[in-house]
Amino acid sequence: MRLTVLAAAAALMITGTPAVQATSGAPVPRIGWAACGPEHPGFECAEVKVPLDYDDPRGATTTVALARKPATDPARRIGSLFLNPGGPGGSGVDFALGAGNALSANLQGRFDIVGFDPRGIGKSDPLHCFRSEADLEKFFEGVPGFPYQAAQERPFFERYRSLGPECRDDQRITRHMSTADVARDMDLLRRAVGDRKISYLGFSYGSFLGATYANLFPNNIRALVVDGVLNPELWSSGRQIVSDRIATKEEFREFLRTCDEAACVFGPQSEKRWDALLKSVRAKPIQLGDQVFTYDTVINAALGAMYSPSDWPDAAALFDQLSDASAGTLPGALSVAAEPEYPNGFDAYNGNVCADIEFPRDFRAYQATSRYAAAGSEFGPAWWWGNAACANWPVNPDRFTGPWRTRTNAPVLVVGNHFDGVTDFRGAQAVNRQLEGSRLLAYAGWGHTAYGVSKCATDHTNAYLLDGTLPAVGTVCPANPNPFLPSVALAEPLFKPARR
Repeated sequence: MRLTVLAAAAALMITGTPAVQATSGAPVPRIGWAACGPEHPGFECAEVKVPLDYDDPRGATTTVALARKPATDPARRIGSLFLNPGGPGGSGVDFALGAGNALSANLQGRFDIVGFDPRGIGKSDPLHCFRSEADLEKFFEGVPGFPYQAAQERPFFERYRSLGPECRDDQRITRHMSTADVARDMDLLRRAVGDRKISYLGFSYGSFLGATYANLFPNNIRALVVDGVLNPELWSSGRQIVSDRIATKEEFREFLRTCDEAACVFGPQSEKRWDALLKSVRAKPIQLGDQVFTYDTVINAALGAMYSPSDWPDAAALFDQLSDASAGTLPGALSVAAEPEYPNGFDAYNGNVCADIEFPRDFRAYQATSRYAAAGSEFGPAWWWGNAACANWPVNPDRFTGPWRTRTNAPVLVVGNHFDGVTDFRGAQAVNRQLEGSRLLAYAGWGHTAYGVSKCATDHTNAYLLDGTLPAVGTVCPANPNPFLPSVALAEPLFKPARR
């Protein structure tokens, strides 16, 4: 199975349609900045028109929404710093409005902090697969968060596969939501704000956008940071499961180890308690208060906690309560499904991913890859099955699938955590190899992304963005103290990227 699936994905990398790179034929939009409103003092917002299809740069357009925190030290202003918080589907506008003041202070007020909603997302001509939030919620009825029993697999696949026609019908943006088109938009926005070269800070999926930009526009870079890094060779070819099947488990083992070390409520012998909890909830859902927990909800709770160690104490407390409650009885086999926020995070995620990546069409291929994922860890299937949304969804012909190896005119800073269960450290190492002249900065701790979590990583990133100073080759920032210690548990990260 693995050889067949991965060989097919590799063939796609070779035969993919070459991407359009230049934005020079597209008219540069004028940005009419205006106050965002009294709820966001000191911020300016705007909407601009960009080409819907860069093959026809003066044809139909789509709207991109922006927000910025203007530089507070205009005399020493460097330019604009473009942000992407991850996802795909995360709102750069909301990210700039939420983190712009802190970022501006970190960078001495010398940048306009600029966030934009990528096409099809948030306020940028958003893709909607459902008529209402009620219809979105109805979509999730009767299916688990991911199938964990054989009888659930076919219904889950068919439900998710039905998204393709639902999302594509009568919505032109669905045919133009590839990351390559977002990168082309970003280069056009760079020109619109008057910057000769781009400054960029991208987290999680934003690292894939950054790598795409670097390969499409290698001579347009002033400073580019990717933090929490996807290996673009895996992501663009549909082979991200090679990482996902083991990465979350690697971090989760650290969750259990540090729990026992700090005598957290889920210890002692937290690994044995975890295994027993999974065995129990797989056999029968667990009632906790007025909420029902099934196997998929427990797995997804653990997976979600791996984004930020600040969430670990609460997760340990939940697992402790579930373990204690597992001896209770529950009539029926109810299921709790997570409710994605609306509008359009769920829609936009699939709109972008399915535009970028050629996933299998056949149910048997999903089954086979699920077995491969499960052999890696209990978290593997949770990452894999959502890709079934792409089973009946054509890719964007203007997507970029590589090659991913280039030399940029300025060195790229690549930041990776040793224990990142979402985008593992191997992804950062891969991008460091792929982008000639780039520099790898490691954080020896846990969680997804390092900026605002590790003071060392934050300071190095700030120095690079301000004046191009790179950390010494081989720099490893030390891990923060054990997340279960009381003084550490109270500390929240400065920034939380959107989930990929």
